[in-house]
Amino acid sequence: MPISVLLGEKLFWLFVLLMVTAGASEQAMSQWASAFAEAGLKVSKIIGDLAGPTLFAVLMGSARVFYAKFSEKISLPKFMAGSGVLCIMGYLLAILSPNPSVGLIGVAITGLSVGILWPGTFSIASKAMPRGGTAMFGFLALAGDLGCFAGPTVVGTVSGAFNDDLKKGFLFAIIFPILLLTGLSIYKKLTYKKVVFEV
Repeated sequence: MPISVLLGEKLFWLFVLLMVTAGASEQAMSQWASAFAEAGLKVSKIIGDLAGPTLFAVLMGSARVFYAKFSEKISLPKFMAGSGVLCIMGYLLAILSPNPSVGLIGVAITGLSVGILWPGTFSIASKAMPRGGTAMFGFLALAGDLGCFAGPTVVGTVSGAFNDDLKKGFLFAIIFPILLLTGLSIYKKLTYKKVVFEV
C-alpha cells in the first residue's frame, strides 16, 4: 500500500491513537514506579526499584505469556479492552489508596494490564490492514515511542505543578487508558460495519 493511501485510511489513524495511548499507559506508570515506591514506602532506591519497576515488568511479561498460551480461545480486541479497564483500576488503586503497600499493588496491576496493549495493537493492525506493509509498522512504532515519551512527561509535569505529588500526575494520566478504550470501541464499530457491508 502506498504511503499516501495508507495515510488516508481512517483505520490507520485509529491504530496510531491506540499505539500512542498504549505506550503512554505503560510508561507513565513504569517510569515513575520506583519514585512512587520510594516516596510512599520511604525505602532506598534499590528497594524501590525492586518493589516498583521490577514487579511491574514481571507482571507485564506474565500477561503476554498468558495471552500467547490462550490466544486461540480469547478475542484479542476484547482482551485489550479488558486490559484497558484493568489499567484504569490499577491507576485508581495507586492514586486513591491511603496505604502505600496497597498503592504498589495498583502499580503491579497496571503492569499486568498493559502487557498486551502494544503487541496487541500491532496484531490487530496487521489483520485489519494486511497491505499496510513496513511503512505502517514503522509509523506505528513511532507512535508507540511518542506515547512512551508523552506518558512519563505528563505525569512528571502535572506532579511538579502539585509539589511533586505523583498521585496527581497518575490521576491525569488516566486519560491514556480511557482514550485507548475509546479507540477500541471505534475499532469495533468500524470493523462491524465492514463485515456487514461485505456480507
